[in-house]
Amino acid sequence: MTRWSVSRLILTLLVSALLWATLAAACITVGSTGEFGWPRNRDVLRIRLDAVLIASLVGAALAAAGVVYQAILQNALADPYLLGVSSGATLFAYLWQLPAFTVGLAIGEQGFAFAGALTAVAIVFLLASRRGRLEPITMLLVGVIVNAVNGSIFLLLNTIIKDPARPGGPLALLVGGLQTNLTISSSEVQLAALVIGLGWLALFAMSGQLNVALLSESEATGLGVRIHRLRWLAMIIASLITASAVAISGPIGFIGLVCPHLARLIVGNDQRRLIPLSTALGAGLLAIADAASRRLSTVSSVETVLPVGVLTGLLGGPFFLLLLWKRKER
Repeated sequence: MTRWSVSRLILTLLVSALLWATLAAACITVGSTGEFGWPRNRDVLRIRLDAVLIASLVGAALAAAGVVYQAILQNALADPYLLGVSSGATLFAYLWQLPAFTVGLAIGEQGFAFAGALTAVAIVFLLASRRGRLEPITMLLVGVIVNAVNGSIFLLLNTIIKDPARPGGPLALLVGGLQTNLTISSSEVQLAALVIGLGWLALFAMSGQLNVALLSESEATGLGVRIHRLRWLAMIIASLITASAVAISGPIGFIGLVCPHLARLIVGNDQRRLIPLSTALGAGLLAIADAASRRLSTVSSVETVLPVGVLTGLLGGPFFLLLLWKRKER
């Protein structure tokens, strides 16, 4: 890598970090009761900072995974939520909580969530591939079906089996929220942060090869890149960080779809710059959405905090339809 490219890469990382820090600092000024201002009490500051950090962690993971899915599948509509990865991780995380699945205690909730994410990915790849090639539209349709089936199984089990002992209730996992899962232990958050951090570093190290993945298979092979191996490895790592995020927040939709597109408008398709900037946008935007959900709940006098997954769905759904409309015009 040339000296110029290294300096530009460092600048991208610094700008991305500064962008996230600015958005995160703004979110800390929003209290749980809707008041604005920097908290003077240390305990209040710690509570708000924890909420912002958890939201940033989840948003960063989903946005980074979205970049990778869109690159390796060469599909601008790819997203952890739309591909069924989030719902698969959610279903298996819920199964881990059920007494009948005590084997999950030896594996851990995030291990179970990862297994669910990989299962969903395998189903989508199996049904959406034709003669070794992935059909983008078929892949999205299969992802929608996988989402529907996973959600139905979740609701069925929740109906016939008593709620798990975990505070917050199982529906918090289905809707996707951060405030509904504040009872999650610090060790679980630390484990998720470790997995997401290592996974992100691995994806960032692969960013140069991911640029090659944007080319045709023959061109990638000509450049010495084993494209099928790269796709599977990147898919596994992206699914791992998605599962770690879902295990602590539930499925939060469209962050992995919107943020890569916003970042692409700024830095283009270079994955070396796209991954860090999209990560910063995902971290900051989900923190903002979480703060906004607290504010909306206060204004509407709702006793419980509006799940942030509802807000991202309301904002991300029209964005997804806009992308579909643009693809139709081409």
